Amino acid sequence: MFKKFKKRYIIPVILSGFLLVGSSFREDFFEIAKQIEIFTNLFKTVNMNYVDETNPGEMMDKAIKSMLADLDPYTNYFNEGDVVKFKINNTGEYTGIGAMITRKDGKIIIKEPYKGYPADKAGLKAGDEIFQIGDVNLKDYKEDASALMRGAKNTKVDVKFIRQGKTQNATIVLDEVEVKAVPFYGKVDEKTGYIVLSQFNRKASFETQAALLDLKTQGAERIILDLRGNPGGLLNEAVNICNLFVPKGEVIVTTKSKIDKHNQSYKTTREPIDLDIPVVVLVDGKSASASEIVAGALQDLDRAIVVGSRSFGKGLVQRPLDLTYGTQVKVTISRYYTPSGRCIQALDYSKKDVNGKAIKTDSKNFNAFKTKKGRTVYDGGGIQPDVELEETKLSSIAEALQRNDAVFNFATVYFYKNPNLGTKIPSISDADFNDFKAFLKKENFSFDTETEKQLKKTLEAAQVEKIDENIKTEYQNLMTALRKSEDIQLNKNQSEIKELLLDELIKRYQYKEGLYQYYIQNNSEVKKATSILANASEYNKILIK
Repeated sequence: MFKKFKKRYIIPVILSGFLLVGSSFREDFFEIAKQIEIFTNLFKTVNMNYVDETNPGEMMDKAIKSMLADLDPYTNYFNEGDVVKFKINNTGEYTGIGAMITRKDGKIIIKEPYKGYPADKAGLKAGDEIFQIGDVNLKDYKEDASALMRGAKNTKVDVKFIRQGKTQNATIVLDEVEVKAVPFYGKVDEKTGYIVLSQFNRKASFETQAALLDLKTQGAERIILDLRGNPGGLLNEAVNICNLFVPKGEVIVTTKSKIDKHNQSYKTTREPIDLDIPVVVLVDGKSASASEIVAGALQDLDRAIVVGSRSFGKGLVQRPLDLTYGTQVKVTISRYYTPSGRCIQALDYSKKDVNGKAIKTDSKNFNAFKTKKGRTVYDGGGIQPDVELEETKLSSIAEALQRNDAVFNFATVYFYKNPNLGTKIPSISDADFNDFKAFLKKENFSFDTETEKQLKKTLEAAQVEKIDENIKTEYQNLMTALRKSEDIQLNKNQSEIKELLLDELIKRYQYKEGLYQYYIQNNSEVKKATSILANASEYNKILIK
């Protein structure tokens, strides 16, 4: 058996080692060669002698991914299947069902069907739980189940799913799906244009430019660029988007690495669309990477005002490198720096706390930099907006409700209880909020706070040591007190949670497009941006303070 997989799996590991180490390999050849030899022998010995049959491919996949996970979350190994998905994310085009999905408990959950695409045409809704695709029951299926719903155009895929406790069937006809970088743009008022940029794929700058030109044709004299929730993507696209508003030859971002060839300055290469149109960029805690390049560069060049809450803080640059057998490794090769010299990386992955988590840069250690006109800006913790809106920051309890799908699951229940709203904007009343709290209790929702986690660990340890009966009363009292505290937090953050529920419900009835249409007139960040842009003296005052 070893001869069979030796050539296919061990040689790629050696070659991968050569590609990954770069100059370090040359500097410490012996140590690296020694470790590769040890690993090769270990891999061979375990596979030949283990009591049960092993899967060398799966073992190697896990070994490589576990090794890289200790570096940072962005340095990743892609097997053949992963490479396909990675390319889809960068191009924004694929053939499939046209829906955002997630895998949970042996089921595929439809998180968001895209309007007019195959899943939507087949009648699938957010909250549907697909448990069978064709003849494959997903409960025991360990591979990438989403691959079962990809294929040639017009391929028919039969699925079985659960909706509100009832099993249903649907046939999805696969089609070409284009995930737009700019899913929406429109006018807030007669003179203010609004562009949503949701990702930086290969069409991001093209679609942003098209939206900008169309809005200018419609009479827009100022622009809101919404980067909230945008996780980033291609660096070149970030540079090209800045180029819409800044002159040719302007440095947008610089990358610095231990390897000279990765030290680069990225400049704008084209003539701009508009050097004078006032711009506000919206960011939040989920705006990362390329989003932060755009926001940071336009801020440093005093070309736009940044509004919202502090961005995520990802100042690390990755590059995919081809390996053998159609695999890839995406490696963190450098850090990026905005025009003023800032690196806004928030977490230091070379330093870990007692729990093995990367340490966040302390605000006391932030360094000051100057924008083109002399304004003071800081590094170390994401892009700090010029105008910070406290109400846009998610509370810890709201983050827990989002992270653990409480808002999503309640919206599913609400949608089927109120099926006839159509294009009417739902309203979240106090009674609805109380229903939401009752839903959390009924579902025994876990907020996963650190206190809650530690209490559960304490009980688990007590059960192992068979002393749980001795602390049962105290444990229940502590959990009761914790639940009361969580209920107080729910009430304290009621308005924020209502907004999250409303956003999710609008998507259920009117898709994502309806949510953006709602934002134009009702979102607090959009309102603030519009107000700043409408007041030229306030806009200019912020840019020169």
